[in-house]
Amino acid sequence: MTREVEVKAVSGWLMLLVEVVVAGLLALPVYQLATGEPTAGKIVPVVVLGLVAVLIPIGLMIVEPNRSRVLLLFGSYKGTVKRSGFQWVNPFNTRRAVSLRARTLNGEQLKVNDLTGNPVEIAAIVVWRVRDTFAASFEVDDYVDYVATQSETAVRHLASAYPYDADENTTSLRRNVDEVSSSLQAELQERLGRAGVEVMEARLSHLAYAPEIAGAMLRRQQAAAIIAARQRIVEGAVGMVEMALDRLEEVQRLSLDEERKAAMVSNLLVVLCSESAAQPVLNTGTLYQ
Repeated sequence: MTREVEVKAVSGWLMLLVEVVVAGLLALPVYQLATGEPTAGKIVPVVVLGLVAVLIPIGLMIVEPNRSRVLLLFGSYKGTVKRSGFQWVNPFNTRRAVSLRARTLNGEQLKVNDLTGNPVEIAAIVVWRVRDTFAASFEVDDYVDYVATQSETAVRHLASAYPYDADENTTSLRRNVDEVSSSLQAELQERLGRAGVEVMEARLSHLAYAPEIAGAMLRRQQAAAIIAARQRIVEGAVGMVEMALDRLEEVQRLSLDEERKAAMVSNLLVVLCSESAAQPVLNTGTLYQ
């Protein structure tokens, strides 16, 4: 399979100087032909020099930085000019302009189902550029449309490969943004490599539940957050109660029977697990009254 071949063109300024010289040389035969009898010796130099004078300007071209020209000679690939500047190539070459600059594809929001079947809205931004001008020009029909189509396909596949949200041990679209973006970039590079395209960056730009389930999923997330917070509070309160009882036993300054210990544990748990500040009740009597 043919691959990109970089060629160096002739300096355009040099060929412009040649054009001036040819024009000067052409003046004398033209004058002789105009003032004398037309003969083969006079006609041939005029035709040859005139043909050269016409073809030289046709081969001149300007290549901007980070742009290129793909050269075709009667349908055959001859190479790619990447060096910027004023240059000259074979005037019979067909020249295709291919940009080497980085481009950004801001993908549209897509509605797809995640791994668990929940409808989600997802979109991605892809930064890419052409690396192989031959593949971009001849392996696909239109490499810009190819990038857009394959990017949409990759985003759809990515959304269906992960759940929107999951626990810490499972990779999800919402929690593991960097890992998901790396996976998207790798898949895009595999898809777009055949078109000579390099994927410089790919990241999710939008991620949300579809409107029809957004409210229910929000309540679900809030409930899960409340449960997780309660579990953490209870675990901390139990640890603090255990520490308090162990400390009292170590110093041996206060002896409590099992009933008093149970009452103390109950009071401490109420104080530590309550959503609002506890209001103390002072006992001005004895310990047991």
